[in-house]
Parts: sequence; structure tokens; C-alpha cells
Amino acid sequence: MIKPLALMALLLAPPAFAETISVETARGPVDAPHFPETVAVFDLAAFDSLTALGVKPQGMVRPIYLPYLEDAAAGTDVVGSLFEPDFETLFALNPDLIIAGGRSSEQVPELARIAPTLDMTIWEDTIGEGLARLAAYGEIFDKEEQAAALAADFQTKLSETKKALAGKGTALIVMTNGPKISAYGTGGRFGWLHEALGLPEAVEDVQMTDHGEAISFEFIREANPDILLVIDRMAAIGQESEGAHATLDNALVHETSAWKSGQVVHLSAAPIYIAGGGIQSMNLTLDEINAALADQ
Repeated sequence: MIKPLALMALLLAPPAFAETISVETARGPVDAPHFPETVAVFDLAAFDSLTALGVKPQGMVRPIYLPYLEDAAAGTDVVGSLFEPDFETLFALNPDLIIAGGRSSEQVPELARIAPTLDMTIWEDTIGEGLARLAAYGEIFDKEEQAAALAADFQTKLSETKKALAGKGTALIVMTNGPKISAYGTGGRFGWLHEALGLPEAVEDVQMTDHGEAISFEFIREANPDILLVIDRMAAIGQESEGAHATLDNALVHETSAWKSGQVVHLSAAPIYIAGGGIQSMNLTLDEINAALADQ
């Protein structure tokens, strides 16, 4: 007779797959099942790239936050939120593979007790890590060619955008959080906009912290960027606030070159803030920058 603890250990043991492949994760190489049938996803950058590859997981977190992914999430089991897995539902789903990352990365040890779990966090190198994750999903789901094509198309768009922005002047990336504002520079979570697009920083040595360097409207006026890239955190997480447009519409910001020339670009916040590094997210951000600045 199997004792209760032994039975629990047996039930929690990750399933054994005849074939696994090694993929690079935020925690180093990890063996993942090849072409798993049942997948639960706790990261929206991962869901973004999986959807681009035509892969539909069976379990997804809610809320989705990203309108362009709502249809793809329809019909999936709700396995919790980005921060709190619903372990009962997840256990009932009995996934072959769990993909976590970013906001759910702290849950990886517990999730790994249920099924092989990949921590696909994207952080320091948004483009490099985002494309590496895309390639890994291509390997896992036999979509290598599609992943390579998506990466090539993105690189082409990135190169064209960089070329179109050459000589446009300095840029400052700010995130509003209601009435509060913070700045991001190279090396930060949005730094790829400077680095990959060749946009010089209006202010060097911006503090590299998770939530950016807290700044004032005077800071923006003195920085005097030619381009102001704006991300509205409250909009990203679906909370009502006065909004970035209202927050930045004041006399001090009006004095900047960016405001005077109409080069204040309000990016769709959820893709870059919630799903940064997802292939669709990065393409969407480039499309918005192109539409706002390329022809000016």
C-alpha cells in the first residue's frame, strides 16, 4: 500500500519524456520536453512569441493585458495570475511543460514540482534574450523555420528604423505612473530603444533601477530631448489615472524641443511594459516609432 507522502511525491513528480532538448533559460541550460502536448504559460512575453509561432498553450494566466493576444487566450484554462499560480487548476491541467518568467520567476521552484519549468525571463538584453527565447520555442515546438523567419523580419525592421532615425537628435525615455514620472537610460529595461536604434541619450548616467530614476518636470526641461518616448504604466496595467498625456501637458515640458517639434511619442504601454522582448511586442513598438518619427 502506498503511503500518503509517497503518493504525493509520486503525483508531484514531473513527467518523464522520451525525448528532451536542452534550451537556454534565465537560469542556464534546462532540459525541456520536445513538442509537449499540454503547456501552461505564466509570462506574457513568452505567450506573445508562442502566439507568433502558432503555438497555443492549454493554460494561461489572467488578465492578459494585451488586446492583440486576447483572442489567442480564449478557451485556455486560467491557471492563476502573473504573480500567483492557481496550483489546484494547474495540477488538474497536468501540463507537460510550464513556461514562466519575469513576474512569475519567483514561482519557478514550486512550479517545477508539477512539471518541467522554464524560467524565460527577459531583462538585461531585451532584443538578444527575446530572440533567443523565440529560437528556443521554435526548437521545442518544431517551429525553427518560423522562428528564424520572424527573427529575420524583425532585424530588417530594426535596421530600417535605425536608419530612419539617424540624425533625429537626442531622446529621453520616461514612464508615467499617475502623476509620478521616472526616466530610463541605456542598460535599463527599455534601454534597447537607445542602443538598438542608435538614439543618443538626452541625459547620460540615468540610474538603472527596476522602476527607473524618479525625475521632475524640471529634469525633462533641462534635459531638453529632441524626442520624448513615453510609457504610461497605469495604462499598461489597466488602471485608470489622469494619463500620461495629462501628466506631461504642462509649461515645463512645453519648453522642450520634443514638445515644440511634435516628437512626443506615446508608445502602447502594455506591450513594452508587460510583454517586453516578445517578438510581436517589439515589432509593435518599432511600428509606432516609425509611424511617429520616420517621416518627420
